[in-house]
Amino acid sequence: MKISNQKIIHTDVLIIGGGTAGCYAALTIREHSKASIVIAEKANIKRSGCLAAGVNAINAYIVKGRKPQDYVDYARKDADEIVRGDLLLTMSEKLNEVTRKMEQLGLVILKDENGEYVARGNRNIKINGENIKPILADAVRKLDDVTVLNHLNITDYIVENNQILGAFGFSIEDGTAYEIRAKKVLCSTGGAAGLYKPNNPGFSRHKMWYPPFNTGAGYAMGINAGAEMTTFEMRFIALRCKDTIAPTGTIAQGVGAKQINSKGEVYEDKYGITTSQRVYGTTEENLEGRGPCYLRTEGIGKDKDNDLKKAYLNMAPSQTLKWIEQGKNPSEQNVEIEGTEPYIVGGHTASGYWVDTNRQTTIKGLYAAGDVAGGAPQKYVTGALVEGEIAALDIVKTLKEDNDKEYTEKEELFAEKIKEYNHILEQKDGLFTIEQMEEAMQKVMDAYAGGISSHYQFNENSLKLAKEKIEKLIVLCDQLSAQDYHELMFYYELRERLTVCLTLIEHLNARKETRWHSFAENLDHPKKSDDWKKYVNTKKVDGKIKVIYRELVKEDQFYEHHDQ
Repeated sequence: MKISNQKIIHTDVLIIGGGTAGCYAALTIREHSKASIVIAEKANIKRSGCLAAGVNAINAYIVKGRKPQDYVDYARKDADEIVRGDLLLTMSEKLNEVTRKMEQLGLVILKDENGEYVARGNRNIKINGENIKPILADAVRKLDDVTVLNHLNITDYIVENNQILGAFGFSIEDGTAYEIRAKKVLCSTGGAAGLYKPNNPGFSRHKMWYPPFNTGAGYAMGINAGAEMTTFEMRFIALRCKDTIAPTGTIAQGVGAKQINSKGEVYEDKYGITTSQRVYGTTEENLEGRGPCYLRTEGIGKDKDNDLKKAYLNMAPSQTLKWIEQGKNPSEQNVEIEGTEPYIVGGHTASGYWVDTNRQTTIKGLYAAGDVAGGAPQKYVTGALVEGEIAALDIVKTLKEDNDKEYTEKEELFAEKIKEYNHILEQKDGLFTIEQMEEAMQKVMDAYAGGISSHYQFNENSLKLAKEKIEKLIVLCDQLSAQDYHELMFYYELRERLTVCLTLIEHLNARKETRWHSFAENLDHPKKSDDWKKYVNTKKVDGKIKVIYRELVKEDQFYEHHDQ
């Protein structure tokens, strides 16, 4: 099997990743211009990305009595100050606007007897969001001059003199190789799952918090192209319902359930209630012999039982099924909780591309939005929508300014990429399979770079070993083969994860403190320090990862790249 067909496509804007941010960016571009758009989606846009299975709340919303700055303050506190104030504020100012637009598109938002949105806590509102992604996808499908290429796996950017020119990829269905030339490119591919050994083994390994098909592709392409990345060391570890890996926030906020240990003691006040502290407290209680840990739901009202079951049907039906199978409602038994393996995701932490206030990366003409963009944690669904809009508006503006630019095609680049694809497809079976290499990578990261088995802890020596072992796995990748186009995608997903692993290890090693327990538990530097109120950034230069330290950016600043 080999790649024999090829296509060259020209467009004004290429959107890589048809998830939350990508879809909304397309809607915004079409609203403000007639620019041609191509959306390259690895799966099918109707049910792709983090919203594929739905969601039961808008977790980033400015409720009555609150203002955008309140949300900035909340996110800054939760991330212990390592955030981009400019990104958080520009995001927060538009959260309610994009929510209204989603309602106009057909999203069901729950309302009280006065017609007001039903709040869930200080920053959330309740929705019936099982079909939120089909709503977005259908809106995009109705747009003129927007081409959606489903099952197209983008593998590389085309960059010349630090200017984005497009991307290469291949169809997972028929193996056609694509060269897509674009004046502007938006990366909205999502974060990285599957770097570490997950909670559940074997055939259940994909039962995880973050979509297992988000493999850090956008990060890896940016890293390899020389884009600056930020704050990978602020990993995200979710606190979840045991076994089902269903969200805990629905229970904690929905019925006010406290975190308790096996003795029935409330321990969340002891450790703190930021996202990382909730995970850390659970880990410590188990280490000190007071586990298992739970969310205390015993004794809640019977009416709450049905509310919780219905809420989970919108996004994690396995939890509802577990209650039904056990024959016990939440009010009759506490819900056991555990931490997941670490992820790199800019929607919950500040990991991702280093962008300016308009969400342009350090590669000219390349933008990032949603989980792949760094600096603005706690963005969730609406924050991703807003970033897609902000990036789209700047794309429309700069397209007009750059309208006369012409880019010359270099046919040899495309030919080399096709040759690379075919080498992997035609190579004889090696000693290892792609799946075996993936498991080896996860074992290395779990043992030496702060995974579940090491209680999320690491030190400089363990990180050194992790780096050495990951580098060896990268070399071994040259011996791997793919039997078909689907397996060829798996090959590139493995390479993407390994690339992200190396950058992550450099970030973990570069921050000489423990600012976020569990997220970055550095045993050589167990305390936090004011000296580290700065960003740890990285950039690949001449094949090596260079660490860059940058000063904090406040919300009254408009940040632009000056050293591209």
